[in-house]
Amino acid sequence: MIADFFMAFLPELVLLTGALVLFVVCLGEGRERLARFVALGTALLAGAGALLTLTQKHTLFDGVYAVDSFSQLLKLVVASGFACVLLLDDRLTDIREDVRPEYFLFLTLSVCGLAMLVSAIELITLVVALELSSFPLYLLVPMRREHQGQRAQMESAIKYVMFGVAANGIMLFGMSYLFGLTGSTSLPVLLVKLQPILHTPLAIAALALTFCGLFYKLAVFPFHFWTPDVYQSASNAVTGLIASVPKIGAVAVLIRLVSLAAPESQTLALLVTVLAVASMFYGNLIALQQKDFKRLLGFSSIAHAGYALIGFVALDQAGYTAALYYIIGYLFMVLACFAVICRVSTDGANLAIEDLAGLHRRAPLLAITLVTGVFALAGLPPFVGFTGKLSLLSAALSRGHLALVVIAVINTAIAAYYYLSVVREAFFRDAGDRPAIALGWPTRVLCLALIASIVALGVAPARLFDLISASLGCVSLPF
Repeated sequence: MIADFFMAFLPELVLLTGALVLFVVCLGEGRERLARFVALGTALLAGAGALLTLTQKHTLFDGVYAVDSFSQLLKLVVASGFACVLLLDDRLTDIREDVRPEYFLFLTLSVCGLAMLVSAIELITLVVALELSSFPLYLLVPMRREHQGQRAQMESAIKYVMFGVAANGIMLFGMSYLFGLTGSTSLPVLLVKLQPILHTPLAIAALALTFCGLFYKLAVFPFHFWTPDVYQSASNAVTGLIASVPKIGAVAVLIRLVSLAAPESQTLALLVTVLAVASMFYGNLIALQQKDFKRLLGFSSIAHAGYALIGFVALDQAGYTAALYYIIGYLFMVLACFAVICRVSTDGANLAIEDLAGLHRRAPLLAITLVTGVFALAGLPPFVGFTGKLSLLSAALSRGHLALVVIAVINTAIAAYYYLSVVREAFFRDAGDRPAIALGWPTRVLCLALIASIVALGVAPARLFDLISASLGCVSLPF
């Protein structure tokens, strides 16, 4: 019995142990290299633990924590994203030298919270895991080294915290209504008790308010205001983390919560449709004017949150599968862009799009990584972005949302313009006096792995689709 518990909880135990070891490491000075080694080992062992427990099925801690193929698959993805983030920047030139070991500690704690988030099947547990994943990020943003007396990272960190507190407060308010309507905080119980009253305005309002904390994580309009400033002001590696891994946890929990609604819930479908359309148009139109690459990716992430929401409009398993597939693909797409940012920016400063000029001559592997990530974000075949968008639009169209599909296609065309402007700089501009970029083996391994993932998931998506679809059978869905 105890052995089964430890086996089921293995990825979380690895992450917690890694965090404890990093805490001890942080007590000394000049231990950045050791902290990096411990964090990377923790990421690899957590991924191995998730892979070993992929077929496990347990309910832990008196029914508030589920270990099943759905949660373990996502923990494997989260651990993979964690390892990629650790390899983004092996110099950490943009993190203050005195806090670099703490950087790895907070990174590990945030990932631990995300691993717990995907297993939470009870509202209070969900909130605790959500806060564990969020608070370390609030501390990571202001760790950036000052540039020419500028302290924009402090302002962005405050904005990040304030918006996070507001969104979580609204979410807790919605959860209080769910508890008042059903007398329970357990998601399986909520699923049963909400069905007879789901058509009532109070039940719909309770669900909508509960979604707010997750919309904030995804940067869905109108919970997006923190996004461009935090992306621009945080260090490159921290922004890479914020832009990728937390979105996996947000979509996973959103699936558990949206599944409380029946497929016939037109009011909820309309609400998600409006948010998806607003996010796509806002993110893509504002991104057209951006010159800072990270800020462009910030507005782009708002648009991609809108794309992901298209899967939830269908309110069925095909839509949830497409949404989860898309956000997993997005993790690799955006990390490919940040791998380039971290290496091209030699001193950790922000990267203007024009700074990518002549990249195909300065670092051919980085140029290929960039074009792969950007083309995938634009939704061009044969990359995962194209396959993901196609699956999302197919799921929405099958439920009769033709207008939404047309709007999504229009937004894809808008986004192609600013994505192609990045490719133009990298391949069709002269490098001038910009020097060549030397790449170490960790960067080469990361770039090749990201390129392979983006292409493989786009060309042969069937295996991942089947895994996601089968894992969704572990989630209590009303169909």
